[in-house]
Amino acid sequence: MKILVCIKQVPDMESKFKVNATGNWFDETDLAWRMNEYDEYAVEQAVQLKEQIAEAELTVLCIGPERVKETMKKALAMGCDRGFHIADNESHLKDPFAIASLIAGYAQEQSFDLIFTGMQSQDRGSAQVGVLTAEILGIPSLTTLVEFSYADGTINAKRELEGGTKAKVSCSTPALVTCQLGLNTPRYPTLPNIMKAKKKELISTSVAELNPPAVLIDTLQVSPPEKKGGGLILEGDPAELADQLIKILKEKTTALA
Repeated sequence: MKILVCIKQVPDMESKFKVNATGNWFDETDLAWRMNEYDEYAVEQAVQLKEQIAEAELTVLCIGPERVKETMKKALAMGCDRGFHIADNESHLKDPFAIASLIAGYAQEQSFDLIFTGMQSQDRGSAQVGVLTAEILGIPSLTTLVEFSYADGTINAKRELEGGTKAKVSCSTPALVTCQLGLNTPRYPTLPNIMKAKKKELISTSVAELNPPAVLIDTLQVSPPEKKGGGLILEGDPAELADQLIKILKEKTTALA
């Protein structure tokens, strides 16, 4: 069985973000980088499946500049067998269709039985790459999975729907699944596995060699949320606070109209 897991390197969400000089993305200066959180669940589930099926081969794929290899090494230390890096210094300018097309082109060539992705990325949050990849490949996709099992070529899973509702779904491979938070508990790479990862195959190829499609959607502008007025702190005894609150509600809202 051949398994592919797709990951993305994103800035640590605790970083201080600034818009770049061109205004279409964030400034990457002084940012810390990590694996997209949703993708950690995808890697863990893929590794668990590899451990379940002795003859399974697991490849991790990542698109981006040279620095993404460090994130790929974490996936290798978690249990992936090999890595395929698509070197692209402008991956942040590509829309979901362009990214999905690159993944699908590689996946079709390798004939993977099952593809894992995160539900969405933490930086762009489109939640489109996984389903677009499946559509291009002509295979079914199961999205927002919170439970997963596999046996005899069939996937049985639970999807998270609106309002916390769950839906039981099933399909045969080949297929693609996108992973939601809470699907599992991603393992922490041990030091021996980190050392082993350094010896695992990590192939890098230029994005130009894969004939990337034209971008369909351009990001024109990125901006921080508009600042709103600060909160109002009331002080005094309970009776005074009640009078102040009623006055504010009458003057500034329609709650007591």
